[in-house]
Amino acid sequence: MKRFFKPIEKDGSAKKPTLSTNQEDNEKKEASESEETKNNGNTMKKEPLKFITWNANSLLLRVKNNWPGFSKFVSDIDPDVIVIQEVRMPAAGSKGAPKNSGEIKDDTNSSREEKKILMRALSSSPFGNYRVWWSLADSKYAGTALLVKKCFQPVKVSFALDQTASKHEPDGRVILAEFKTFRLLNTYAPNNGWKEEENSFQRRRKWDKRMLEVVVRLSDKPLIWCGDLNVSHEEIDVSHPEFFSAAKVNGYVPPNKEDCGQPGFTLSERKRFGAILKEGKLIDAYRFLHKERDMEHGFSWSGNPIGKYRGKRMRIDYFIVSEKLKDRIIQCEMHGHGIELEGFYGSDHCPVSLELSPASPDSNES
Repeated sequence: MKRFFKPIEKDGSAKKPTLSTNQEDNEKKEASESEETKNNGNTMKKEPLKFITWNANSLLLRVKNNWPGFSKFVSDIDPDVIVIQEVRMPAAGSKGAPKNSGEIKDDTNSSREEKKILMRALSSSPFGNYRVWWSLADSKYAGTALLVKKCFQPVKVSFALDQTASKHEPDGRVILAEFKTFRLLNTYAPNNGWKEEENSFQRRRKWDKRMLEVVVRLSDKPLIWCGDLNVSHEEIDVSHPEFFSAAKVNGYVPPNKEDCGQPGFTLSERKRFGAILKEGKLIDAYRFLHKERDMEHGFSWSGNPIGKYRGKRMRIDYFIVSEKLKDRIIQCEMHGHGIELEGFYGSDHCPVSLELSPASPDSNES
C-alpha cells in the first residue's frame, strides 16, 4: 500500500520541508519584526501619541536631587515626547561672544562639569532612548528642552515664534517640532509680573499678541501647544480664587483694574488666553476631560509649603490641542498632588501628561 505520510524520524519529529534562502530570510525577518513589536509598542506607531510637559525649575538641580524619582516616573509613563521648561542651563559661548542657544555652555571648568552631570543623566535609562534639542538663555535662566524618542523623527525643529526667524527666541522660550500630521509647540511664557512700571505687563501683552498670531498661522495642521503657559484660564483653575484675585506686592495697585491680582490670574491675561483659544480653534485637553475642580490633583503649580502661599495652587501648565484632535484625547492628567508637593520631583510644578489615540486611516485632520 502506498504511503501517504512520511515515516516518523527517530527523534520523534517529522522533517520540515526545505526552505529556499529567500524564504528563510523572510521568515527570520517576520519573526524578528514580530518580536520587536512585542517588546516595543512604538514600532506600531507612526507618530508620537504620549507626551509629558514639565517645568523643572532648574533641570540640573533636579538631576542632582530628584532624578531617581523622575526617571521612574518617565519609565512608568513611557512617553514618546518630553518637553521641559526652565531648564536654566546657559547657552554655549564665552563671555562677550555670540551664544549658541542650541548647545550647553562648557568653556569653563564649572560649566563643563555641570554639562557632564546633566548629559550623563540624559544618557542613562530611560532617557538614552531620546534625542534632545535645546533652546537656552545666555545665563542660568528660562530655557526649554525637547526630548523625542529616536524612533520618531520630526520633519523640522525650529526655535522662534516668527516664521522667518532663524535664531532662537530670547531666553530660549520656544521649541516648535513639526511631525508629518501635527505640530508640537513647547513654550515657556513670560510671567506677567506685578507692576506696570517694570514693563512686565507690556512684555506679556506682546507675547500674547504674538501667540495669537502664531496659533492662527499654524492652523493649517493640527497643533499640540504645551508647556508652562503662566496663566490660569478660569476660577476653577486655581485653588483659592479670592486669594489670587486680591494678591498684591507691597500694597501696589495697577492703574488698570484688569491687571490686578496674582500674575497668571489677572483678568486681562485670562481674557487674552481665551481669545487665543477661540481664534486658534483650540481646546484645553485637561478641562475637556475634567469638568470639575479637583482640589487634590487638579493643579500643576503649588506655592511654598511654608508661608502664606501654603496650599495655594494654580493650573498653569497645559496641553492645548486643535479641535480636530479632541476626539482622540485618551487622557490628560496632572501627576502631582497635595500641599506637600508629592509628585513634583523637587520643582514647584508637577509633570502633566497627554495621550492620544492613533489617527484613523481615513481621518482628515490636516
